[in-house]
Amino acid sequence: MSVDDPLLISLQALLQSERTASLGTLSNQGLPVVSRVPFAICPTQANIIIHISEMAAHTRYLLQRPDASLMVSQSEHGQDAVHDLPRVTFQMLARKLEREQPDWEQAQQSYTTRFPDMEFLSSFTDFHFFALDLVRVRHIAGFAAARTLKPELVRTLLAAPTAI
Repeated sequence: MSVDDPLLISLQALLQSERTASLGTLSNQGLPVVSRVPFAICPTQANIIIHISEMAAHTRYLLQRPDASLMVSQSEHGQDAVHDLPRVTFQMLARKLEREQPDWEQAQQSYTTRFPDMEFLSSFTDFHFFALDLVRVRHIAGFAAARTLKPELVRTLLAAPTAI
């Protein structure tokens, strides 16, 4: 399967059109916790970037247990059949990026390109960029169109020039 595959093109379109995702982490009691986070694609790192505050429970959980899941789903519009909505679930390892390092600067650039109104948050010391490194990818392009994708293939897609 190449990055020119129509289903991969639809996955790329989904990641470009949606700006928030559901982040799944594990609490200190081992219970699943889901929250909503804005995300950006960092083409130079070929991964997904989130920028989150220490005040949020999900940040503390990621610092303690880096295993995470992220789901991006097309927003509902009017009378859309919800079972046909494209979506993707990533199982990932979260990696906190160290301030002022090259990967942090790349993440900041990608994130503030997507969310220019949030650039000021980069100076807040309680906000951290996390790179979400792919482990497993499950893509549902629509009803009866589900498949598991190789992380390497999706990283190629994330690194593509049209990635966000």
